[in-house]
Amino acid sequence: MLHVRSIWNGAISFGLVSIPIKLVNATESHSISFRQVHLDDGGRIRYRKFCEAEDREVTTGEIGKAYEDADGTLIPITDEDLAQLPIPTARTIEIVAFVPADRIDPLQMDTAYYLSANGVPAAKPYTLLREALKRSQKVAIAKFALRGRERLGMLRVVDDVIAMHGLLWPDEIRAPQDVAPDTGVTVRDKELDLADALMDTLGEVDLADLHDDYREALEELIAAKASGVEAPAAPTGEKTGGKVLDLMAALEKSVRAAKESRGEGEETGEAAEVTRLQGRTTARKSARTAPKEVGGKKSTAKKSAAKKTTAKKGTTATTASSATTAKKPASKTTASKTTAQSATKKTAAKKTAAAKKTSPRKRTSA
Repeated sequence: MLHVRSIWNGAISFGLVSIPIKLVNATESHSISFRQVHLDDGGRIRYRKFCEAEDREVTTGEIGKAYEDADGTLIPITDEDLAQLPIPTARTIEIVAFVPADRIDPLQMDTAYYLSANGVPAAKPYTLLREALKRSQKVAIAKFALRGRERLGMLRVVDDVIAMHGLLWPDEIRAPQDVAPDTGVTVRDKELDLADALMDTLGEVDLADLHDDYREALEELIAAKASGVEAPAAPTGEKTGGKVLDLMAALEKSVRAAKESRGEGEETGEAAEVTRLQGRTTARKSARTAPKEVGGKKSTAKKSAAKKTTAKKGTTATTASSATTAKKPASKTTASKTTAQSATKKTAAKKTAAAKKTSPRKRTSA
């Protein structure tokens, strides 16, 4: 923190407590800037500052401030004039209230700064204010003067540092009139359900994982041109944007695309969630035990005809239950016939034996 150049030195006024601090920019721009050049020869285009009264170029040290009146009169304003303004915030960040963080409209957020304790004596009151903000879970609203005007600020804790966000004054926020669609639109519940599904599918993101794709592509372009190689071509693919003709189709397609990008859906083999209907399980069990279909059609009449044909021919039935039913009566009838034949044979054998015994006796008597 101390290695960063401070842009303002002053103090935080916390009731009767004064905390010497340094103001440091909390953000930095990584955007790539361009220079203006002459298209014919590539020469650098520069802006030079000339004094109209003397018609000559002047240096930065010779340039001051002035306010232009309505009639064009220039009224000089020096840094000493600004420093002597009769306002308490000229060199002080004056805390005026402590409020819940959700009271601050994000539209008011402006530049962010870090407040660094200026010197060893400032460490104790600085830490006191920081811990008070943490425990109260509130933010401090303050007024301060910077770069020639008084501003509004919000103090909050970031890790172990007090940060200050510049806030726009309420009258600097434009009213959102004539910005919303001026036509009456009805949103259906199904469309809202799909929008909710898309939001749930996209989920959350760690902001630290996001980066500036445009800047990276621009750096690659500059490096390619500097090396004399061909610049990378733009990716070819489905164009996005334009007029949405079918909102439902667009939402459904967005949900599918979001699921695929997160590794969900059919491509990964993940089973989709299905709400089963009543009677569906019974129908599936019947289909498993039923005979194979011919031509994809089911016919009760064909099943009955098949059973009758099987019973007449005595062959194995297509249905296991029909075959069992047909075999049982046949087995009983065959057994009955076999028993009757055995009994007849035994009776005949007895008669034959008796006849043989009788014949010798008759011969003897004769």
